Amino acid sequence: MKPHELGQRIRSRRLTLGLKQQALAEIAGLSVHGLSNIESGKGNPTLAVLNQLADALGLDLCLELRRPGGLGADQAHMAEG
Repeated sequence: MKPHELGQRIRSRRLTLGLKQQALAEIAGLSVHGLSNIESGKGNPTLAVLNQLADALGLDLCLELRRPGGLGADQAHMAEG
């Protein structure tokens, strides 16, 4: 997932919960500036920060491993065929 996609998902969940950036930042233990950067795709959050955000938003953080070379399943199938 690209940084801007991650940021959009975090922002969407925050808005669904009716939270302002300041409220989510306080709950997650982040600065408003840091949260804003993540939501805009400009930030580079650590795994710990992503876990804090996931917990604050009531989400699970999952890691999906790709095939070597960064090809997704569809792309890998096309490359093999």
